[in-house]
Amino acid sequence: MNKSQKRKSEEASEDLTTKQAHTEEKRLVLAFSGGLDTSVILAWLIEQGYNVICFVANIGQMADNLEKVREKALKIGASKVYVEDVRLEFITDYIFPLIKSSALYEGRYLLGTSIARPLIAKKQVEIAHKEKCRYLAHGATGKGNDQVRFELTANALDPQLITVAPWRDPLFLSMFKGRSDLMKYAAQHNIPIDQTPKSPWSIDDNLFHCSYESGILEDPAMPPPLNMFKLTVHPKNAPDTEEKIRIEFEKGVPVKVTNLETKEEKTGPLQLMDYLNDLGRKHGIGRVDIVENRFVGMKSRGVYETPGGSILYSAHIDLEGLTMDREVRRLRDSLSNNFASLVYNGFWFAPEMEFLMHCNDKAQENVSGSVDLELFKGNVTVLGRSSPFSRYNKALVSMDEEGGYNPLDAQGFIRINGLRLKADHALQQKIRESTPQ
Repeated sequence: MNKSQKRKSEEASEDLTTKQAHTEEKRLVLAFSGGLDTSVILAWLIEQGYNVICFVANIGQMADNLEKVREKALKIGASKVYVEDVRLEFITDYIFPLIKSSALYEGRYLLGTSIARPLIAKKQVEIAHKEKCRYLAHGATGKGNDQVRFELTANALDPQLITVAPWRDPLFLSMFKGRSDLMKYAAQHNIPIDQTPKSPWSIDDNLFHCSYESGILEDPAMPPPLNMFKLTVHPKNAPDTEEKIRIEFEKGVPVKVTNLETKEEKTGPLQLMDYLNDLGRKHGIGRVDIVENRFVGMKSRGVYETPGGSILYSAHIDLEGLTMDREVRRLRDSLSNNFASLVYNGFWFAPEMEFLMHCNDKAQENVSGSVDLELFKGNVTVLGRSSPFSRYNKALVSMDEEGGYNPLDAQGFIRINGLRLKADHALQQKIRESTPQ
């Protein structure tokens, strides 16, 4: 090889090395669902020069064939696809702590979408570390809460990772004004999609719940269509016979479900959750239709189905009434709203959430026992509860025996608590007398 040929060979090698370095530098992990948005986003990211690795989380989606989702991602151009079954971790490390907290967002929402996002984002970060990626990407819109949840999780777990959010990218927004533009792009790039321009709402589901929003649901006065619901039958179409079950807890965690009629038992977290979902679906339990406050500053209308979770919540909060000290529960209840807001707003891995987790664990130390329930046409009715840590004293509360309580003691108790009210009454009377008529 002469000097000229050697120099050209070295230059070609340098160019290849530069190109490889450029490709490695733009390695990216995309949270991929296989839906319209992330399918288009995958193709668009590749057009922007990213080497895209897709992550598909199995969190108990109902209809998805995840192997087909994998094949779809590879067909569009992903360099690699991770499909991971994280259902057990989802239940034990996310759903059960949520149940233990007795948290409801704005008093009604069981946080089914919110609670799944930190797990997906955590796994996404783990894959980025494994694949030596500098970038993450998601398909969350610029108006929603999910963008915050994904990115705050990434900030907490690895601040060095850079998140690419196409729905906040000026170039992407100039190309895609809405779903019709996404569908046109998909057709031009031979990307198979299931959605049609007439899709009347959006759906997000996992093994804990299903949510519906946007489209015709954006009118808060319009009732949700009866054919919309995927997880539960309408309560009026539920069986005309009630079903009785028993749920057992250890330190606030459900450990066993027994059907009191068939004697069927479920103990593993996944089997237990699946069984409660089946029961809730059958009896039309867990439908909620609300207008909620998004973290980004707007109100939105959401319709939710949480069949098994609603049953668990009812049983757990009832057992707390039997086993928790009054003042501990009062303090814990004041923290439950904070817990719900932290989950909803994306602060699962924040230091304040770690603090609340410790508080919940302490509060749940004696929340062990069983609760008997009746399931019937959309309702969960508590029939009874028992616990080795019961704080209920039948002798003390009974009207038929003294039980160590002297009713005369109540006289002084009432007088002391009435001092403040008497003082306030005197002050208000003085103000009225000094005010000109």
